[in-house]
Formats: sequence, structure tokens, C-alpha cells
Amino acid sequence: MSRLVYLGTPEPAVPPLEALVEAGHDVVLVVSRPEARRGRGTRVSPSPVAWAAGRLGLSVTDDLEDVAASGAELGVVVAYGRIIPARLLDAVPMVNLHFSLLPRWRGAAPVERAILAGDAETGVCVMRLEAGLDTGPVLACRRVDMDDEHAGALTERLSRLGAELLAGVLEDGAGHIGPGEPQRGEPTYAAKIDPEELRLVWSRPAAELHRLVRLDRAWTTFAGRRLRVLDSRPVPEPGAGGAPGALYGTTVVTGAGGLELLTVQPEGRRPMGAVEWRRGVRPADGDRLGTDPGAPEDGR
Repeated sequence: MSRLVYLGTPEPAVPPLEALVEAGHDVVLVVSRPEARRGRGTRVSPSPVAWAAGRLGLSVTDDLEDVAASGAELGVVVAYGRIIPARLLDAVPMVNLHFSLLPRWRGAAPVERAILAGDAETGVCVMRLEAGLDTGPVLACRRVDMDDEHAGALTERLSRLGAELLAGVLEDGAGHIGPGEPQRGEPTYAAKIDPEELRLVWSRPAAELHRLVRLDRAWTTFAGRRLRVLDSRPVPEPGAGGAPGALYGTTVVTGAGGLELLTVQPEGRRPMGAVEWRRGVRPADGDRLGTDPGAPEDGR
């Protein structure tokens, strides 16, 4: 078994850490991002990985410089959230678990970008870490069909699959993982999702808008207040027609087809079924979403 330092921050990085500990590796140090405000309120709390490390009885730090003095044979990086400097890679070789089929979707938001692009499949890869952005040689990959999953559920599935893959790569110890294979294919980059990208622009086709809803943070406006759309499905355009954004029942006219709202969350309220929301706000058929002051009409 290997002496490891583990670098990770969000919830999807917890199952791989647990898998390495369960496999018997000696995780001598866990490095995670500093405590931060998470969710509502002003209280700060440790990251999911830091909390899990404490539960597992592991040493935790938020100082990346502690890696060099950790005595680890290998670093394992899973969604740490910061570029590892070359000087630390020289001190401790590292591998990275990445939630895409490299070289497709290198970068910060691989799951979200794969969904928005309409990819039919994605996966996880373990690669050797280099100073470049997700450019290192690949040690192992697993492919999965994406179906119609939302980003949260898909990321959870990839996290657990990646935990198994990572444990397999390290099964014979850090000294036996091999050099890996160079990445082949045209690289694409997964830039972080900008909040403005999450606005539902009703002049776009329903299929595209549904993919945006699958990111779990899509929003529009109605009667001057923000309305999150948490679940939807593309359907034929309502027979009454109308401009993009027009609401008939729980279906919104789009640039191509209709988008049926299934679950929504009005500003300051809990998530609810779209039928319940409509019953509360009582819009007239043909009233439009996303046309309040400050919102571009029809997304133009």
C-alpha cells in the first residue's frame, strides 16, 4: 500500500477519499480549501472533504505548502479547486481523477459542459498530473452513457465510479502505476459556468433549455421575481402559440417547441411542483416569463 497525500474539496471528492482509506492506503495528509460560508447564513464550515477527513481520523490542512513536507509517495487530486504549482509536482508526483473523457472537457466544469453540449456519453479518467491544465498522460478511463440525468446525479455517479477506478489504478501501489498514455483527440475546455449563462432565454430551442435546467440552477423571472426551474421536459409547442416565454398551463413557448415546467422554486420559497406554483400565482394563459425590467425580452 502507498503513503498518500489527498487534495480535494467538494462532496464529489469524498467517495474517492473513502475508497483509498478502505483499500488500506496510508493517507498521511488531506489538503482542502479553507473553511468558507456554505449555503445560507454567515457561519463558516469546513469543506465536505475536510469534514470527511476529520471523521476518518486523518490529518487535515488548508495550506498547500504542507504537501512538500508530508512524506507522501504520491498525491491524489480530486476537484481540489486550485492549480498545483510545478515545484510541488517536482516534490511529490501526483495523479488526478477528472470527471470527463479526456481530452474532451479539460477544465473547471466538465460535467456541466458535457450536458450543455448534448454529449451522449461522458466518463472519468485518472491521469498523471502535469503543470498544464488537465494535459497529463492517462492511466485509466471509464465511459458512461449520460441519458437525461441532472448534473448533481451524474456527478455523484461519476464520483463513485471514479473511486473504484482510482482504487484499481493504485491497487499495486504508487510505484507500479505506469507512465500512462498520451491524450489523443481534439481538446475542448470546460470553462466555469457564469451565472448569466443559467438564465433561460426563451427564444432558444426547448431541447437546449432543458439541458440548461439539468444543471440544477437555471432561472427565469415572473412578475418581477426570480423563478428557478428545477425540472422540465421538452414537449410540442402549445397549440395557442405565442411569443417565446408565453406560458400556457405549465408549458412555456420556446424558439422551437415547448418546455413543460415540472418543478420550480419561487424566490424565497421552497421547491414545488409547477402545477402548485401556477395555482398560487394564477397567471393568465399567454402571460410571459423572463420579460421583467432588466431581463432581455425573449432573451434578445
